[in-house]
Amino acid sequence: MNNGCMSLFNILHSFLLEVFFSRLGYFVKKLTLKLFAMKKKLLLFLGVLCYFTFYSCSKNKVRDAETVVKGAHIESNAAACGCEPADTGIFDPTCLVAPKAELKKLGEGFSFTEGPAVDKQGNIFFTDQPNDKIYKWSANTGAITTFLTGTGRSNGMAFDKDGNLIACADMHGELWKIAPNGNHTVLVNNYKGKLLNGPNDVWINPKNGGMYITDPIFPRGYWDAGDPRRQEWPPTHSEQAKIGKGGYVYYLAPGSRTLVRVTTEAMGWDADGWPNGVVGTPDGKKLYINKWAPDINTAGTWVFDIKPNGTLTNMRKFIDMGGDGMSMDERGNIYISNSYGVTAFDPNGTRIFNVPTGGGATNNVFGGNNNKTLFITGPVDQLTSLKMNVKGVEKW
Repeated sequence: MNNGCMSLFNILHSFLLEVFFSRLGYFVKKLTLKLFAMKKKLLLFLGVLCYFTFYSCSKNKVRDAETVVKGAHIESNAAACGCEPADTGIFDPTCLVAPKAELKKLGEGFSFTEGPAVDKQGNIFFTDQPNDKIYKWSANTGAITTFLTGTGRSNGMAFDKDGNLIACADMHGELWKIAPNGNHTVLVNNYKGKLLNGPNDVWINPKNGGMYITDPIFPRGYWDAGDPRRQEWPPTHSEQAKIGKGGYVYYLAPGSRTLVRVTTEAMGWDADGWPNGVVGTPDGKKLYINKWAPDINTAGTWVFDIKPNGTLTNMRKFIDMGGDGMSMDERGNIYISNSYGVTAFDPNGTRIFNVPTGGGATNNVFGGNNNKTLFITGPVDQLTSLKMNVKGVEKW
C-alpha cells in the first residue's frame, strides 16, 4: 500500500472509530439516564411505602371523634408497633393499655354517673347525681351496691388518708366528709360568708391532706326555689361574682374550716368560666386544673406550682383541650374526661392515649386490686373500665 493510500486509510479509520465510539457513548448515556430515572422512581416508591407503613404503625388507628381535635395539641408517634389493644378504636402508641384489653361495661342503668374515687382496697365509689346516690364497685367481687342515698347531690369525690369520702355536694354548695358508716359532716359551704356556686371536683394533697375544690356555676333544676343561685342557662351571675360566673378554685388547709381562693385575676385567671377537673402530682408540687366550655378543644387545662402554704403560683397553659374530671398515672400522664371519652397527655402536653366510650365521659380514676385498671364514668348511664399497664397515684 503506498503512502497516499495509507494516509487515506488512517483518515477513514480514525473517522469510523470516532463515529463508532460517539454513537456508543450516546447509547450508553441514554441507557444510564433511563436507569437513573428508574432508580429515582423506585426510591420514591419505597419512600412512600415506608411512610405509609410507619404512619399506619404509629397511629394505631384514630378514626373517630378524636380526630376533630387535630391541631389543638401535639400527638405522639410510636417508635414501634406491638401494643395493639383488642379494641382497635383505642389510640395507644406508648403501650399504656394492657395487651388485648378492651373497654368493659361494669354497670348500667344509671341517670348520670360521676365522681369515681378509689379507697385503699381498690374499691371504686361513684355517684348518680340526679338520683342522689353513691354506689360502690367491689374490687373483690365486681358487684355494684348502694353505699349511700341522700348525698347532697354529690359530684366529684376523693378519699382522705383516714378512709373518709370527701364529696362535692352541690345541693347547697357544700363540701362533705362522709365516714365509712355513711354519716357526714359539712366541712365548708361558703367563701367569706357567701354561698359557693356548687363544688364540682376535689383533689387531696397526699403530702399534707390539704384539699383543692373547683367551684363552677352550673344551675340545677333541683335547687330550692329561693336559692340565689337559681337562673336560666347560660348563667350570668353567682354569689361569688355580681357579673359573670365567678368560677374559682379554693384550698382548704388541713384542720381548717375556712377556704382560701387560690385562682385570682391577678395571676391571669379568667373567672368568667367553668373550672372543673382537678388533679395533682403525688409529690404535692404541681396542680392541674381544667375548664369545661361548649368547645372542649379550646376550654383549656392549666398547671400551677403549689407553694408550701397551699396557694398556687406560676400559672401556665398546659394544653388547649379542657373537659371534666381528671386522673394521673405513675408516669405523670394526665387523663382528661370529656366528649371524646378519656384522653391522656404526657407531662409535656403530648397526646398519647384516647379511649372513646361511645357517649363521652364525666370522670375517671385508677383502681382495682393492683391499681392498674382505669375506671370511667362514661357513657353517663354506665360505669366502664379498661385494664392498663400503668398504675394510678390516688390510692393512698
